[in-house]
Amino acid sequence: MKKLPIVGVMGSGEHPHEDLAKPLGALLASLPVHLLTGAGQGVMGAVSRAFASVKERAGLSIGVVPAESLDHPTRRRPGYPNAHVEIPIFTHLVAKQPNHWDGLTRNHINILTANAVVVLPGSVGTAHEVELCVRYGRPAAAYFHTADEMNAMPETVRVCLDIAEVEAFLRATLKL
Repeated sequence: MKKLPIVGVMGSGEHPHEDLAKPLGALLASLPVHLLTGAGQGVMGAVSRAFASVKERAGLSIGVVPAESLDHPTRRRPGYPNAHVEIPIFTHLVAKQPNHWDGLTRNHINILTANAVVVLPGSVGTAHEVELCVRYGRPAAAYFHTADEMNAMPETVRVCLDIAEVEAFLRATLKL
C-alpha cells in the first residue's frame, strides 16, 4: 500500500464557506492525498462532504475529534465527528480553550499530522492553527475570497485567491 500525504484543512467550525470548501474538497479528492480536518461542522463538514462524495479517490477523510471539555476528556464534543469523517481520531484534547492554547487543544495534532495545510476563513481557533503552521514550519496556503480577508497572514503562508493556485501550491509542496 502506497503512503499518501495528508492535507489538513482548517477553518470555521460554524460557517461552511461552501463556495471555497466544495471545490477544495473536490480538488483534494482528485489528488493522491488524505484529507485531515478537526472533524466538526462548518468548513470541516463542508470540505469533508465534498471530498467523501467522490467515490473514485485514493485518500480517506480523517478527523481529529476533540473531547467535550478538559473536565470530561472521554466524552466527545456534540456534533463530532461529522458524518463524512471516515477515520475519526478521538482525543482527550479540546477544540478550543483560549486560556490553554499551548498544549491542550487538538490544533497541535492537526498541524503536526498534516504534510501541508490549507486555511479557509475561520476565527480564533483557525488563527491559532496558522500560528502553529509557522511555529512548526508546516507549509500552508490561505484560500480566501479576497486578499483583504487575509488580515495580515504571516509571510510564510501562501495567499491563494482561486482553486488553481491552491492546486499549484499542493502539487509543488507535496511533489505530486
